[in-house]
Order: sequence, then C-alpha cells, then structure tokens
Amino acid sequence: MHWYMNTWGILIDGKEVSMGKFIAIVLDSVGVGELPDAVEFGDVGANTLKHVDEFRGGLDIPNMKSLGLYNIRETGLKGIKHPKGCYGKARERAKAKDTTNGHFEIAGLIIKTPFKVFGDSFPPRIMNELESRIGTKVIGNYPASGTEIIKVLGDEHVKTGYPIVYLSADSLMQIAMHESVIPLERQYEICRIARELMSGDDTVSRIICRPFTGESGNYYRTENRKDFSIDPPGYTILDMLSENGKDVIGVGKIEDIFNGRGLTEINHTRNNKEGIQATISYLKEGFDGFLFVNLVDFDMLYGHRNNPKGYAEALEYFDTFVPVMIDLLDEDDILLITADHGCDPTMPGTDHTREHIPIVVYGKNLKQGGDIGIRDTFSDIAATVAEYFGYHFPEGTSFLKEMEG
Repeated sequence: MHWYMNTWGILIDGKEVSMGKFIAIVLDSVGVGELPDAVEFGDVGANTLKHVDEFRGGLDIPNMKSLGLYNIRETGLKGIKHPKGCYGKARERAKAKDTTNGHFEIAGLIIKTPFKVFGDSFPPRIMNELESRIGTKVIGNYPASGTEIIKVLGDEHVKTGYPIVYLSADSLMQIAMHESVIPLERQYEICRIARELMSGDDTVSRIICRPFTGESGNYYRTENRKDFSIDPPGYTILDMLSENGKDVIGVGKIEDIFNGRGLTEINHTRNNKEGIQATISYLKEGFDGFLFVNLVDFDMLYGHRNNPKGYAEALEYFDTFVPVMIDLLDEDDILLITADHGCDPTMPGTDHTREHIPIVVYGKNLKQGGDIGIRDTFSDIAATVAEYFGYHFPEGTSFLKEMEG
C-alpha cells in the first residue's frame, strides 16, 4: 500500500480519501434572485435576500458578508473588496421550487419529471379514500396559507375532530390538527396513512403534518411539524458516502426530506436555535464525513408568513454563530452555506419563489475571494462534496479545484 498526505487528505493506492469534515448548511428559502424561467412560476422580480435587506435598511450580517455572500453576481447587493470565502450561486434544473426537489438536487438527484401538483383541490376519489382509511371525515381541501386556514377552520376542527386538509403551489398534502384534539402520535399516523395513499400516479413529494394549539381566535402552529417524504428515486451523495463508511449526519428536517435514507445519524432539531447548537456540538465532538443541516425558521416562520422583519432577525441571529463555526473548523474542513429555493416575504402570496440559491464556502485551505460563478445545477454541490472525499459523483460538476488556494 502506498500513501502520502496531500491538501485534502491521504492517497491510498492512488485514491484520494479526505480525512476532514464537510459541513453544508441550508438556510431554508434564502434565495438570491429569480431564475430565468421565473415567469412560468409567477415569480418575476423575486429576490429573497435583497428584498429582506432592503426592508431592514441593510442587514447586519457582517460575517456572511465577509465570506462573500453579497459578492455573488447579479443579486443587486453590494459586496466587499476582499471576501475571505468563495462564493457563487446555482440554478435549479428541476422544474420546481420546493424543499424536496431543492434538497434532492443539492444531494445530486435531479428530478426530471415533476411531482404531481393538484391545483385547487384533491379529487373526491382521493378524499373519500383518505376518510375511509383514517376513519373520519376531513375538512378544507383547498389551497391556503397554513396560518390562515387554522384561523378559518380551527373552531370547526376543534368541535368535530375532523382533520384540516389543504394544498399549496408545491407538490404537497398538508394536514393540520390541534394537539389537544388529536394526540401527536395519532396525527403522525394519519399522515403516514396519507403518505401511503398519495403514491403511484398520485404521488406528491411530501405529506406535512401541521400540529397547532391555542384557542378560538388565537390558534398557532407548534414546532412538532413532521414531513413524510418519498424515498429519493435515485442515487444521492448521502448514499455514496454512507456506503463508503463515512459519517452522514442529518440535522433538522434532513431526515424527513430523505426519508432517513443514506443517513448514519439523525438529529431532528425543531428550529434554528436547536439546529445551530447541534451543528456547533458536532464540530466540537468531531466526526468523519458529511454534516447536512437544514435551518427551517426562515421559510416556515417568516417566508410563508410574509414577515420580512422576522426573516431579517433570523438571518442576523444565524450570522452571529458563523465565527463560532469557523473557529471550530480543522485545517482541512469545509463549511458551505446555501439554500434550497426562495420564499420572498415581500412578494404577493405565501408560496415559495423560483430563485437561484447562494453558495458561500470557507475553508482554511481554500482561496480567499474565489468567484465560482453561476452554476448550472444545485448538484454541483454534491459533485464537490464527492470530490472532497475522493470520489466522483455522476451528476453535477465539482467546483473544488476552482476554490483551491
């Protein structure tokens, strides 16, 4: 056996095997400007980061700015002279703007046939079958904001016990239930039944359980949301790394999105604060592989609720922890910050927006101020992770060598 050290790890019999850690943090919905086909999605003019910055009168996020977040091309934001990270943005190849497609593509799986979207309602055959399987009627069955529909139908739900079913512009079925009316485990069971039902020609990407609590006139969602996704219909970087003995740790709703597949450890945090603390803990403890983190509050609490103030505050809160994470990186480690789609809180409506995602990368062995440009697919991230660990991923183009100092 012949081996020697190089920049990223060890070559064993000519094969590069990284001994470092790769951390990818998804700031859920922090898009950086409309994609060329945004008109097809009704999202012309969307730019989540820029519009939140404008609303705030300038975001106080010096640490992400120092890495090059505002230096990304064509975002309308003013960058700094000497960023210490590498930066760029990526287009989504999948014809979608949702969590599942975004994360699948980041992980190297491009969905070429869009998941089914039902539009204004689920057909009677589906609603009748759902009621038969769960043993109760349901109410709703129309597109709505999750916070608004519990205001409208919450009282009826509490009185009857009927689950509230609703749709959005994404490939979803969402089911809202009050925690004092239907216990959480039963709520999750109902959603598992719905997941089994919504298959075949009726497959939607996710069933989302939306627990809520409170009283009439003051209903509000809790943090006990749970997503029931489909199994990834193809190979991902998570599969590749776990098959090759690497740690693959999912934080936040990563477990739900990938249905647990390819993960060697799961930490199902419920909010940004828990997700950030879990990330810091893993960096302190150490691991050998890939840490994949989703921070959901930007999207769930602020994007969908048209709350640019809360969105800005969440970005500023996260930014305060970036130096902590950087200080915990070992010599060969890489930290990548990105998103999965947009959800511009200043746009009409409450749905996701079809946008580029940012890519901001820092590593002690990476060049400073490296512009990796506009990537053709989110899957370039998967290809980069693969190359970092000494493998070749079949989808995407790695930008690792573009970042080497």
